[in-house]
Amino acid sequence: MNAEMNAYQPLLASGHAASWQSLNSSQKSFTSAINLRWENEGWTAEGTLGADNAQFVLRLSAGWIIQQCLLFRDLEDPDLWLGTDSHGRWGEINGAHRTELDGCTDLDFVNTPFTNCIPIRRLPLLIGHSATITVAVIDIETLGITKQTHQYTKVAQDKWRYLSSGTNTEVEVKVDKFGFVLDEPNNFQRII
Repeated sequence: MNAEMNAYQPLLASGHAASWQSLNSSQKSFTSAINLRWENEGWTAEGTLGADNAQFVLRLSAGWIIQQCLLFRDLEDPDLWLGTDSHGRWGEINGAHRTELDGCTDLDFVNTPFTNCIPIRRLPLLIGHSATITVAVIDIETLGITKQTHQYTKVAQDKWRYLSSGTNTEVEVKVDKFGFVLDEPNNFQRII
C-alpha cells in the first residue's frame, strides 16, 4: 500500500471511543458519542445522536463496510432496523427490500461526525484524489431516508473535505491518527 494512502493506525480489539460537542447555535447543544468494540470478525459501533439522545448500533465489517443499522429513539425495540448485503442492496429486518436505497454503500446521520469517519477510514485515496459514494441519509426525527451522493477528497494525510449533494455543503476536517474527525467547523468539536 502506498504511504500516502489511508494508513491510519488500527484500532485496538479492546475498543475505541470518541465524543463530539455540537456547536450549532440554532439547536440545543448536545453530545454525540461513539464506542466501538471488536467482535465476531467485525466492529460494533454504539452511539448517541442529537439532543433527544437517540441511540444507534452499526455493525461494520473488518474493512469498514456497514452491514447493519439499528436506531432507537424512545422504545426498547429499534425504530429502524436496516441490513445490507454489502453490495448496495438494503432491506428491513422483516425482509422487506428497500429498493429506494439500492446502490447506497454507506449511511449518514447528520447528528454525528462519526458516519463520515467510516468512508474516511475505508477509502484508499491518495492525497488530492476524490471518491463519490452513494449514501442513505437518515433523519432521526422522522425516520425518513434520502439517497444522496457524498464526495470525499483527501486533502492531506490528516485532512479531508466532504461535499453532500443534499445540502450542497462542503466541509473540511482534520482527522486524528485513527482517521476519526477532530472538529467539524461550525458543527462539532471533538471532546474525547
